Amino acid sequence: MGKRILFIATGGTIASEVTALGLKPGLSAGALLAAVPAIGALCDVESLQLYDLDSTDIGPEHWLGMAKVIRERYDEFDGFVLSHGTDTMAYSAAALSYLIQGSAKPIVFTGAQKPMGFDTTDSRVNLYDSFLCACRDDMHGVMIVFNGRVILGTRARKTHTKSFDAFSSINYPHIADVRDGRVMQYIVPEYDAAPTFSDKLNTRVSLMKLIPGCDPGQLEWLLARSDALVIESFGVGGLPRGMHECAHRSAREGKLLVMTTQVQNEGSDLAVYGTGRPLSEDPLILEAYDMTTEAAVTKLMWLLPLATSQAEAAQLFYTPVSKDILTSRLTGKEEP
Repeated sequence: MGKRILFIATGGTIASEVTALGLKPGLSAGALLAAVPAIGALCDVESLQLYDLDSTDIGPEHWLGMAKVIRERYDEFDGFVLSHGTDTMAYSAAALSYLIQGSAKPIVFTGAQKPMGFDTTDSRVNLYDSFLCACRDDMHGVMIVFNGRVILGTRARKTHTKSFDAFSSINYPHIADVRDGRVMQYIVPEYDAAPTFSDKLNTRVSLMKLIPGCDPGQLEWLLARSDALVIESFGVGGLPRGMHECAHRSAREGKLLVMTTQVQNEGSDLAVYGTGRPLSEDPLILEAYDMTTEAAVTKLMWLLPLATSQAEAAQLFYTPVSKDILTSRLTGKEEP
């Protein structure tokens, strides 16, 4: 008997049609599958139309909905494929990496840069490749399959707005390539005997991107409205002088601050410069190191409902999940 795969459609460009107001999702899960009949020869597919949204409108409540469906039907299927808009797919894949940890079964996100109905679409290849990966015994956990690349859900980022080569794996190799219907797998993701599901997220997490000359009052304003704040700084990381006192004080008052970099590759290293070293020496201020911003944001949303103290929050943040962080302040070494 072939593999049983649940196809979960959420909308996005792949399902969009031309309207007077621009592209809007409209094609059903069944219509998407019908456009790629070769999938029927790979596996036994059941489809579910969960949402019909542009991914700009997808957020934490929808991540919980996706995780809930997979949890409720986990034992029925050998794998899961989710079609999703590309703009926030990396956030969704990271979020599900925390909401569903250690899955032995593949949970595959895919989508397209051009709708299914376009002659030049990339949707058919991406959808077929996703099912190809979902049927494999050596694919585990959450991943994105797009333009022939298989990327861990915690490592993906959209790096092109229009090209078919939309996603990159940041600070970690992609785990496989798919070419002409063949999967060349380089890394086998880790998994547990049974997955760990979570059903809560704290949405009071914000992101601040520094620009030269930014008003220090912006930091105060965001912290007053957030339980956790990720700060994308310059280079290897640091804060302008006028923001240091606010950062240290807010951390002492119980806010979770995570310092990261707005530079895509190689990660942060706060200890290098004087603008960052005092922050690196404050045990209450966390550092993302080589994590993506998408992973840092969604990991904070996941851990906040679980942590009973700042120390426990730090422990959870620095504990690797699906290779989301390779450098840990707690161990002082790189993870294998």
